Amino acid sequence: MGLKAKRTLSNTIAYIFLIVISIIWLFPFVCLFLQSLRSYNEGGGGIVEYLLPKQFSLDSYTFLLSKESQFLRWYGNTLIIACFVALFQTIIVLCVSYALSRMRFKGRTFLMKFWLILGMFPGFLTMICLYFLLKQFGLTQAGAIPGLILISVASSGMGYYVTKGYFDTIPKALDEAARIDGASRARVFFTMIIPMSKPIIIYAALVAFMAPWCDYIFASYVAFGYSDSYNVAVAMQRWVWTNDYQGYFTRFCAGGMLVAVPITILFICLQKYYVEGVTGGAVKG
Repeated sequence: MGLKAKRTLSNTIAYIFLIVISIIWLFPFVCLFLQSLRSYNEGGGGIVEYLLPKQFSLDSYTFLLSKESQFLRWYGNTLIIACFVALFQTIIVLCVSYALSRMRFKGRTFLMKFWLILGMFPGFLTMICLYFLLKQFGLTQAGAIPGLILISVASSGMGYYVTKGYFDTIPKALDEAARIDGASRARVFFTMIIPMSKPIIIYAALVAFMAPWCDYIFASYVAFGYSDSYNVAVAMQRWVWTNDYQGYFTRFCAGGMLVAVPITILFICLQKYYVEGVTGGAVKG
């Protein structure tokens, strides 16, 4: 068998394997989408034994967009939390990473290692402590939205590692040349480093956006008992628990599809920069 034939055979096997994996991975999402399009009159909106709807309808989506469901309020809460966290957390991570990459000060190495060790412990260990701390400031239940933003942003500096690795790949000679010309640290950072760091900025923003968008455990803990402060994950779970599960199954599927829309759009549009940010930040550390 010639070299060209071997290459064709190996590529064919690889493509077949990838197609099979893609089908397995996409199958649950296809099921979710098809069930969300099933008419509410078909099976009463509950679970059925077949996959393809006998009667297609947008009843579930119409219900979610109505005032009766409160879904738009929960969706808005989630969007507000995710956007603010993405903005402030990205700014903090960039500043901390630049300081650790370019500056040398006493305790720098210890601080970096200490943060890495702290990152090994799950955040659930601090849930009780954080809840009572937020409660003292009125940032639970009715004030859960700013409370969740504060908690997510407060520890964001510990996620410096990938961003610092990306900054390490940018030659320090650029900073030194600008400093000789009289530029301050801030000017070097904002006018030179930031324009060259678009991939890592997008990576940091996407990671920061995804965490609160998918958060359930801590969000349910902080907003417990106050439905107006629920995010989508908490609201839909309580929604199914407190209502008829059989009657709300198709609506739950429709809500899952709407929740996936922002993340899907962001990854499709920014995938190139996301990959560059990950690979660039993994070169040095």
